[in-house]
Amino acid sequence: MPRNESIKSILIIGSGPIVIGQACEFDYSGSQAARSLREEGIEVTLINSNPATIMTDKVVADNVYLEPLEPESIVKILQQHKIDAVLPTMGGQTALNLCIKCDEMGIWEEHGVEIIGVDINAIEITENREAFRDLMTEIGVGMAPQNTAKSFLEGKEIAQDFGFPLCIRPSYTLGGSGASIVYDPKEFDNLLERGLQLSPIHEVMIDKALLGWKEYELELLRDKNDNVVIICSIENFDPMGIHTGDSITVAPAMTLSDTTFQKMRDMAIKMMRSIGNFAGGCNVQFAVSPDEKEDIIAIEINPRVSRSSALASKATGYPIAKIASKLAIGYHLDELSNQITKKTWALFEPTLD
Repeated sequence: MPRNESIKSILIIGSGPIVIGQACEFDYSGSQAARSLREEGIEVTLINSNPATIMTDKVVADNVYLEPLEPESIVKILQQHKIDAVLPTMGGQTALNLCIKCDEMGIWEEHGVEIIGVDINAIEITENREAFRDLMTEIGVGMAPQNTAKSFLEGKEIAQDFGFPLCIRPSYTLGGSGASIVYDPKEFDNLLERGLQLSPIHEVMIDKALLGWKEYELELLRDKNDNVVIICSIENFDPMGIHTGDSITVAPAMTLSDTTFQKMRDMAIKMMRSIGNFAGGCNVQFAVSPDEKEDIIAIEINPRVSRSSALASKATGYPIAKIASKLAIGYHLDELSNQITKKTWALFEPTLD
């Protein structure tokens, strides 16, 4: 077994409350990760600012901190515990943003903490809309016409070039906050200003809206040997134009031709490999044209366990967060058993009818 034996203690960062009723999505992954790591005899320390979660129960982790998800809280924990590694992929975008902030401040390096389950470059390139677009162009993955605006004037120029309707998406925000679809040029100024203000780096991506296109997601896992498996395909009941977090979703995808699914699968694996060399979970979102051509456009990739992972795990019986945690500490997919089937390895992709 190639498990990294030097890792004796891990810090898991939770998601905190985003809006009322939303934090349970990452409560699943945080709880699963803690159980998975403690099975290996690893001491688990958990930080989350939301007490209304199972993951903050004393039976889940060895040390539980109900603290603000800020660098100061992380420093306080690192001063009290010898933490070998941090797993930031189980707490949504909040955890990834906090991980980046601590990295920029030199906190992880100062305390000798290794980042596992993802790497900093992968987080940054997937959140920096312009860098992500450049990378997708480089690897031949199609995207909607889009451009980055760092000022109000730049946004106005892009709108003139693209025409309406448009989609405004702020960089580094949570749950689609600040994102809007603009049909009427009269509303554009206010929505552009709001997007720029809500982005921590004062940047928005303006896309030509693909309204009415079908939206799909794929859940992926990768190990240190670069083996990649697609755990589940998910179809949004609502078309593009309705945020995926507000949409009913169905697993597996119901209206995809096998040819298009295979293309989408190849694109997703290529995207995951291109953003960084890390072992863990990944969620990729695509738009597909509703005509017979079934053109595929990449929307985004999240280098972490996503809100959809809980759905995909229940639909397939494949414990995504649990396996992702073991991959993060060095195990390979062909060495882990599927705890549901008891007969196959984690490398086997679930089949759903």
